[in-house]
Amino acid sequence: MENNRSSKRTVQDAELGKAGDVRNGGISRATPRSLSRAVSPPLKKRRTSPEEGEEESVPAEEQAKKQPCSYRRVVASPFHLTTIRSLGQNSNKDTVSLKSLLGDPLIKECWEFNYLHDIDFLMSAFDSDVRHLIKVHVIHGFWKKEDPNRLQIQSDAARYPNITTHHAYLPEPFGTHHSKMMVLLRADDTAEIIIHTANMIPRDWSNMTQAAWISPRLPLLKPDAQQNTSSPRSSLPAGSGEKFKIDFLNYLRSYRAACNPLIDQLAKYDFSSIRGSLIASVPGRHSLVDDFPTRWGWAAMKKTLKSVPVRQAGDRAQGSGDVDDSEKPEVVIQISSIATLGPTDNWLKNTLFEALSGSQGPKPLLSSKSKPDFKIIFPTPDEIRKSLDGYASGGSIHTKIQSAQQAKQLQYLRPMFCHWANDSADGVGTTTTTPIREAGRNRAAPHIKTFIRFANHNTKNSIDWALLTSANLSKQAWGDAQSKNNAGEPQVRICSYEIGVLVWPELFADSDGTSSGGKTGRKAVMVPTFLTDTPASHGSEKDRTSSLGEKQGPTSTSGNSEKDGKGDDEKEEKSSTVVVGLRMPYSLPLKRYGLQEVPWVATANHLEPDWMGQVWRHG
Repeated sequence: MENNRSSKRTVQDAELGKAGDVRNGGISRATPRSLSRAVSPPLKKRRTSPEEGEEESVPAEEQAKKQPCSYRRVVASPFHLTTIRSLGQNSNKDTVSLKSLLGDPLIKECWEFNYLHDIDFLMSAFDSDVRHLIKVHVIHGFWKKEDPNRLQIQSDAARYPNITTHHAYLPEPFGTHHSKMMVLLRADDTAEIIIHTANMIPRDWSNMTQAAWISPRLPLLKPDAQQNTSSPRSSLPAGSGEKFKIDFLNYLRSYRAACNPLIDQLAKYDFSSIRGSLIASVPGRHSLVDDFPTRWGWAAMKKTLKSVPVRQAGDRAQGSGDVDDSEKPEVVIQISSIATLGPTDNWLKNTLFEALSGSQGPKPLLSSKSKPDFKIIFPTPDEIRKSLDGYASGGSIHTKIQSAQQAKQLQYLRPMFCHWANDSADGVGTTTTTPIREAGRNRAAPHIKTFIRFANHNTKNSIDWALLTSANLSKQAWGDAQSKNNAGEPQVRICSYEIGVLVWPELFADSDGTSSGGKTGRKAVMVPTFLTDTPASHGSEKDRTSSLGEKQGPTSTSGNSEKDGKGDDEKEEKSSTVVVGLRMPYSLPLKRYGLQEVPWVATANHLEPDWMGQVWRHG
């Protein structure tokens, strides 16, 4: 859980520049800068030339269409990193800034959901010509009338007549409104949903690693199709736009009256172009056996993964029943906060890990070796000291190890802990000869949250699924272990609002630009990409270098060996395969913690100076 209470320390949080600076090096998504051009018919999304230091941003599907004829069709990453102010252009390729997301003068209404809000910073991101005309709704979680955070938001918003503030419905005493999202309604009758990981404050959008999932522009439904938008259908395929719409509107309904106007508007839009599943949490006690079409927290992940095909190690064992341990899958959990999980690993393994281990296919799995290993990426104090903002970055990254219970938690987490920056002298690597694939974010402290299943824990050349979310490693976010209600029915208790998007390669297998939930005959693979959103589009696997960072030899991106001299059938299969990129926020291979290393703790004193000569004191 993030904490906006400032620690008493020697160094004050650095002023990270003016709001406009976050645009430098980013992609401008802006259409024309004034409203002098007609908006009917809708303007095509294009730019005559990007401004200096910027590149034109195009949705993943459009980027794929622009690729030259190649060996395989490629699709750019559905997740986009945010621009890092203090890094160069090479590290900021294909990134987005807040101004590039909100600077379009055709935006007429914005619903902004977050945990922390800087109203002036938010408003500065809109086009200056229309800033005063945009209807802005700010949704926060400070429900107590006397809460200083709520009073500050209301005071700042009062300076803008076009801002309306809303507080989220929070029935759980330990819950927070942790979701991070923007919904944009535009003058060209399209809507856009942006689910991301950054608080609405300058620090989060400048020198910290963040990411965003950006929906396609959603058009209005035809009038006759708008009549049946309220009927929930649970049989829709996971990953389809129609299922996403049902889950998204159900998520908004949890806010009660606050979001009713937004629900009414979005019900009129066509979500069919969306490819991905909504994985969200809303506070309350939720049944696990009712016919409600939307599940929350770990139950949502467990249910969705039943529709996601994965490559299991047993599938490559030639039917022998023996599983090569080197081919085991691995789920890498990368978060910015770890809450109190308990003195034993019962919840972690039996609830969360069990949900994350699910997949489409027969059960039980061939053996325990077919289940994925788990790794957790979390920065050490040394990595915070070396980060671009030094100790100032540490105020947004949280765990505790001081109490006896927390020490027991550290004991069972330690074998899974891996470095963020992967350059610690004390870290433990896999092999000394493995080439490093640089993500370009080693020095940008992580506030991003990702859950990624790699098909092979050694090569990590192929991805089965990936989740970008606001949810950290906590029971409040994912839900407690299954319990029973008064009627004896299983239920899950969730405290906080969270929101994320799950994607997998089969969602992008269709070639006509429509979402089919992965129900096509075309094969798709998802590969990690580094310093770019787009995987290599041509050449043999032996020559692929741009998306994999280093030349990988004859290893396939799907983790299978490709030998020379294969027949025409395989060549035809290759040419029909869709290769989907996934932009990596961290470098590979991973490095595990050394024996003496511990995670960063914001509530402890750190007297070793950071690279700027500052120390961290907690009162």
